[in-house]
Formats: sequence, C-alpha cells, structure tokens
Amino acid sequence: MLSNKVIIITGGSGLLGAEIISYLKKKKAIIINAEINVQTNIEDGIVNCDITNDKSIEDLIEIVYSKHGKIDGLVNNAYPRTKDWGNKFEDVTPDSWRKNVDMQMNSIFVINQKVLEIMKKQRNGSIVNVTSIYGVVGNDFTVYDNTDGMTSPAAYSAIKGGVINFTRYLASYYGKYNLRINCVSPGGIFNHQNSNFVSNFEKKVPLQRMGSPKDIAPSIGLLLSDEASYITGQNIIIDGGWTCI
Repeated sequence: MLSNKVIIITGGSGLLGAEIISYLKKKKAIIINAEINVQTNIEDGIVNCDITNDKSIEDLIEIVYSKHGKIDGLVNNAYPRTKDWGNKFEDVTPDSWRKNVDMQMNSIFVINQKVLEIMKKQRNGSIVNVTSIYGVVGNDFTVYDNTDGMTSPAAYSAIKGGVINFTRYLASYYGKYNLRINCVSPGGIFNHQNSNFVSNFEKKVPLQRMGSPKDIAPSIGLLLSDEASYITGQNIIIDGGWTCI
C-alpha cells in the first residue's frame, strides 16, 4: 500500500524522476518533488532543493515535516554533476573527481542521515537509492564503438558502487528501528542516444532492448510499499538481463 504515504523524490523533474512521481501518484501517495529548478509550492508537492547544499536539504525536510508531520519514503534519484562529466578517464582532473563524488555520493549521505532520524522516531519508513548496473559490474566499453566519443564516466562506477554498499550499511544499522533501505539499479535507459550506441547496447541485452522509465518505477514503488515490509539491504537490478551473462 502506498496510499497517503508521504514520499520525497529528489530530481523528480528528470526522465526517470517524472515517471516515478507519475507512478506513485497513481498509487495515491503524497509526493514531494525535491528539484533544483523549481519554485517551492508545498501545496502542490514541489520544493526547491539543491541536494549538494546541506542547508537546502535541511530546509526541504523541515518544510515537508511541518506540512505533513511525517516522512514515509525517500527516493534518492537526483543526478547532479559537473560540466566536464563524461570526460575520458585520462582527462578527468582530481578536482572534477572530488566534486562529483561530493555532489553525488556525499549528498546521499547527508539526506539519508537527516531523513532517517525522522523515520527512526516514527519507527517506520523506506528509502530507495537509485544506483546502476555499473555499480555492480564492470563497464563494457564496446557499446561505445563508433559513437563519436561517448564513454561512461569513471566516477559513475565508483559513486554507484559506493552507494550500493552504503545502502547495505544503513539497512543493517537501522533495521532494529523497522526502517528499510534498498537500491534499484537500472540498466541502460533509452533517451534518444547516439543510434550506434543504442544498437550496440541492445545487442548485449537478453531482452534485446534498452529500458524505459516505465520499467523502473514499479519496483521503486514496491520497495516503498508495505508489501515489501521484509525487504531491506537489497539491490534490485532492472536491466533486461544485462548482468546475468
């Protein structure tokens, strides 16, 4: 059941975030889109939040808790990154690496810590960290052949792998408070990428297609719901079979 659950979605205006919100609203959840390029309107479930800023995270939580008196769920979906994101490994500067780890992984630490303190008092709540298959397995760089320089950022695998194991830590630490923390790791999601990349990628997938946001949202909904009351510390991989071969 998701009806009347108060759930924060970071990065809710993006490709995946918008579908997660749409799905959860259909299940009658009370959704808060925590997004950087919006104007706060808590009545409409919108809060301006820069997840790379600790004060902004604190303000988000205060606004939501003051309005609803509880936080039942959190989906860490936002994907902040530097302008040079996507450089080849040998071209990544130490400063860029540090900034992206701070923006993506360290922000998840901060928001999880703050939300879990509220959930701890409630003795109820569920968090889903959106990660990636590249936090689980190594990269297949052949999918980037003939794609005009496309590549997978080195920091991406480090960050997503770190978040997956951090999720296991949190699940173990907060289990005694009846709190559940899980990951969902999507495979490649179609977003009108270079046609050669799409073709290369789909040849590697047993289901022979890239994923869509509609493939991912239902599993996130499940993990947030009461039906998943005995699921914690898990990484649900949704990849069309990519990691099974």
